[in-house]
Amino acid sequence: MTTSQLRKQIADQLKTLSDDRLLAACHFVEYLNESGDNAATAELLKIKGFQSSLRRAEKQAAQGRTVPLSKARRDV
Repeated sequence: MTTSQLRKQIADQLKTLSDDRLLAACHFVEYLNESGDNAATAELLKIKGFQSSLRRAEKQAAQGRTVPLSKARRDV
């Protein structure tokens, strides 16, 4: 089944749910989105030096010290 077929099937099913079940479905979808984000965040936080590098990059960006995309390496 393709992604668009799955989305249509889900949309069709959502139309038939009661208000209570629709709310439960909404909470479940929110949980799925958050759990994926949390896993990705946890994986990044395991990388040694990631947090300090991120803070440094955020400071540099706030100060306008960035590199134009056209000058960035394209092989990474």
